Amino acid sequence: MKVKIAFFGAKEYDKRSFNSVNERFGYEIKYYQGHLNSNNVILAQEADVVCIFVNNQADREVIERLTEYGVKLLALRCAGFNNVDLKAAAGKLPVVRVPAYSPYAVAEYTLALMLSLNRKIHRAYSRTRDGNFSLNGLMGFDMHGKTVGVIGTGKIAKILIRILKGLGMHILAHDIYPDEEFASQEQIKYTTLDELYKKSDIISLHCPLTEQTRYLINAESIQKMKKGVMLINTGRGQLINTYDLIEALKDNKIASAGLDVYEEEGDYFYEDVSDQIIDDDILARLLSFHNVIVTSHQAFFTKEAVHNIAETTLRNVQDFMAGRPLINITP
Repeated sequence: MKVKIAFFGAKEYDKRSFNSVNERFGYEIKYYQGHLNSNNVILAQEADVVCIFVNNQADREVIERLTEYGVKLLALRCAGFNNVDLKAAAGKLPVVRVPAYSPYAVAEYTLALMLSLNRKIHRAYSRTRDGNFSLNGLMGFDMHGKTVGVIGTGKIAKILIRILKGLGMHILAHDIYPDEEFASQEQIKYTTLDELYKKSDIISLHCPLTEQTRYLINAESIQKMKKGVMLINTGRGQLINTYDLIEALKDNKIASAGLDVYEEEGDYFYEDVSDQIIDDDILARLLSFHNVIVTSHQAFFTKEAVHNIAETTLRNVQDFMAGRPLINITP
């Protein structure tokens, strides 16, 4: 009997990637466009494995229904797992993930946001298409010699730090578990959040979303930052209190923001809502700022990363079905 996988939130690029990799595994995959929730969980009734992405919700009710249906494994095709009720799943439904698919993709995208915001490339592109070749309002700054504060120093952040050092930038890092060997090798400085806020010209967020980091960037922390700081978030939306960010943008305390994530992104990101009115007032306000770039959680989205996601996800399934240790089980 083939292993049956119910695949929720499927896009065409998911199907292409997983079908290609699955030629070596031979699983029976049923793709569903809808996001997993309590209303459509019944679609998993005959599945051995359920596969979901970061914008699918596996709350307690969904977990209980999956176990009732005899689902044996919940396979996340992403690194984050804050969308899963792990307490409800404990002892009932193992949860595996893809902890790393291409740290280069996210690090490179982070740099792209920094450069685009600094040199106003997004504004220049829109202007010249309308025949406006004026340079007014497009002045940036030399990134060489500036200080970047990097919060969280995992795989992605370490690659980013090496890239930024290549531009001649100074690095301040903060992590609750500092990697002193890395710091010594790269000649960077770990410091307190307060010092990082005070001295950084650019701040980039790369820490996981936990109860301790939720709304790490808020009115209080923003007040400690340099006036005119650039803020980049390619991590998790709820690292930033978006209302406080908007107030800081209005006051020119924060000069620009590059956001590949948003705290309430589930209803919009990965979907085409171009023919609808955005009824999320905070998101609509963010999109109105010319010094803010919002993208649809796409920092990971390279050919290499999508292939690696499929490869690791299906290998996780294979390890489980073979009774091997699950190296990518959630903490």
